[in-house]
Amino acid sequence: MSGPVAGRPWPGLDVSGVRILVAGFGVSGYAVADQTMQRGADVLVVDGAESPEIRERADVLEVLGVEVRLGAEHTLALPTGREIDLVVTSPGWRPDQPLLAAAAAAGIPIWSEVELARRMQAADGPAWLAVTGTNGKTTTVTMLESILQHAGLRAVACGNVGLPVIEAALDPEGFDALAIELSSFQLHWTEHLDCEAAAVLNVSPDHLDWHGGAAEYARAKGRIFEGVATACVYNTDDATTRELVEEADVREGARAVGLTLGPPGLSELGVVDRMLVDRAFLTARRTSAAELGTLEDLAHLGPHGAGPHVVLDALAASALARAHGIQAVAIRDGLRAYRMGGHRAQLLATHEGISYVDDTKATNPAAASASLRAAERIVWIAGGDTKGADLDELIGQVRDRLVGVVLLGADDRTFTAALARHAPEVPVRRIDPGDTGDVAGRSRLMEDAVRAARSLASAGDVVLLAPAAASIDQFRDYAERGDLFAAAVTRGPGAST
Repeated sequence: MSGPVAGRPWPGLDVSGVRILVAGFGVSGYAVADQTMQRGADVLVVDGAESPEIRERADVLEVLGVEVRLGAEHTLALPTGREIDLVVTSPGWRPDQPLLAAAAAAGIPIWSEVELARRMQAADGPAWLAVTGTNGKTTTVTMLESILQHAGLRAVACGNVGLPVIEAALDPEGFDALAIELSSFQLHWTEHLDCEAAAVLNVSPDHLDWHGGAAEYARAKGRIFEGVATACVYNTDDATTRELVEEADVREGARAVGLTLGPPGLSELGVVDRMLVDRAFLTARRTSAAELGTLEDLAHLGPHGAGPHVVLDALAASALARAHGIQAVAIRDGLRAYRMGGHRAQLLATHEGISYVDDTKATNPAAASASLRAAERIVWIAGGDTKGADLDELIGQVRDRLVGVVLLGADDRTFTAALARHAPEVPVRRIDPGDTGDVAGRSRLMEDAVRAARSLASAGDVVLLAPAAASIDQFRDYAERGDLFAAAVTRGPGAST
């Protein structure tokens, strides 16, 4: 690396005078422009979109001296008339995006917002406790936030949830610890994390179109372990997470800590007689275990109690907290007080004995599998952009639970083919995509889906929105998909919450 950012000391990187190009003007892009401009950087922002919301944000920054160029033409090449020392990219921009490819060819460093935050944070800044995985990231980091706060620390969930990392890392009041959710996109553009502790919850095929394959996707996830000081937390039932720990370049003294739903071995957290127990972070771990909580402490986190995936998330949050020196009583209290965010296995209503559950956050097969295994008889609302994922294993696993399937999605061929191969006896209703260019069309789509699901269900069944696919082909985002599902359920005849 060469140029003004090469060789500068970090943590505490001084960006004054650095000519920064911010690629993408979403939440993290705005935060990067704002934080670096305040510290004397020369900032240019580019984005292909030009919505009223983006224009409003641009107006604010332009008053403060940030140049903003909106429109697709500004994303096709490096800007003319300006020298660039550093590109900070939105996590959604692929490596082959023309502007990023041009920057790489010119030898200009390309960092994520997370990389920049790590370098700019002072040496005595908050501890980083980070989480990645195909599924369960948000639940784990928000559980961790609750635990840390019950331990009396000033802590916040940030990254792919909550605050941008750069805002949390540079907060003028100063946090004690950050519970950081990191996606594979963010990790791809991040080289230096040096977390106190980090966890990879699971790795299953997802975003293969973006990364170019399963190996590249897993490699991006594994970056979270680089430079870990205390503990690399992994899932003992997921061989890929173990391999990523084994391959990681960590600091002297860092240990591998496993998670299991059974009795834990040495240097593991697990479950014994419905108790969450720790055999990793206590001196006498060879002969004893520490009780951290019970399954009853998590019973409020699902319509039928906490599912196995939620228990694993709680164990991961507990392991990261223990790596930071948190006592068992704060873990118990933090888990008891924790409440799920919306759209995660959320029971919306019951009508004529039929339960309606929103798990729109299940945007890939592995996430949908956890929800589908939580009930015995399910009418499954599925479909959307599969991002190249294979559905055969999922449908083969859950076909005996399916009493019907309702398919959304602009293109349902992947789902239809997998259902025909593995569950040909299950009735399938395909919802006509129609025009989903506005919220009225999207609302109509979901109302049709709920009506079709209701026609397939009987008393005792669960109508489950767990699409196993992304929402971007028909909805603004997964949250809108869930909100419209909830609205359609609420408008149904006689629904009661």
